[in-house]
Amino acid sequence: MSVVVDFVFNPFQENTYLIHDDTKKCIIIDPGCYTNEEKKILDDFIEKNGLTPERLINTHCHIDHVLGNHHIAEKYGLELEIHKGEIEVLEALPMVAKMYGFPLYDPELKATKFLSEEDTLKFGNTTFEIFFTPGHSPASISFYNEKDGYVIGGDVLFQGSIGRTDLPGGDFNTLINSIKNNFLNLPVNTKIYSGHGSPTTVGFEAQHNPFVQEV
Repeated sequence: MSVVVDFVFNPFQENTYLIHDDTKKCIIIDPGCYTNEEKKILDDFIEKNGLTPERLINTHCHIDHVLGNHHIAEKYGLELEIHKGEIEVLEALPMVAKMYGFPLYDPELKATKFLSEEDTLKFGNTTFEIFFTPGHSPASISFYNEKDGYVIGGDVLFQGSIGRTDLPGGDFNTLINSIKNNFLNLPVNTKIYSGHGSPTTVGFEAQHNPFVQEV
C-alpha cells in the first residue's frame, strides 16, 4: 500500500506530495519548498523515515509547484520529469520568478525525462496511470492509483472549485473536458489530492462542485 504525505509550502500554500510504500522508496511530486526551512522539513522527513527518493515529477510547471526542483534533484541525484508540453512554461520561469518575487529561484534545472498518458508511473511496488489533464496549464498531467483509490491532480480540480484558466496556456473548456473525461469517470470514493487546499473525492465534487455541475 502506498502512503501520501502532504507538505504545504511557499506563499501560495502549495501542496507538495511525497508518496512512499513498504519498499521505503518514494517519489516527490511538485516540490514547492522555497526557503531553507521548508527544504529542511522535507529532507528531515525523508531521513527520519529512512526513505529513498527515486523520482522527481511536476504535474505542471507553474512557479509555485517547482520552487524546490533544483534542491531535490541535486540532493537526491534525480532528473526532472514533466510532460513535453510544459517545456515552454518551465523555460519562462526565470521571468515569472522575478514577477512574483522569488529571487532565489534556481532556473538551471531542465527536464530530461518526459511523461505522457501512454506511460505508467512506477516506483517500488506502486503504479500510477497517467492522465493528460490540460486546461489550467498547457500539458498538466495527473496520476491515478487505482489500487489505493486516489489521484494526484495538480491544479485541475479543487474542493468546490477548479484551477484558474486565465494564465498563459489555460483554457476553461479544455479544463472542464479534462475533468469530465478523466476524474468524473473514476469511482465516487476516489480521493483527489489537489495542488492547493484539502483533499476531496470524486463523489463530493460530482454532487457539490458548481463548475462540475455545469458539465
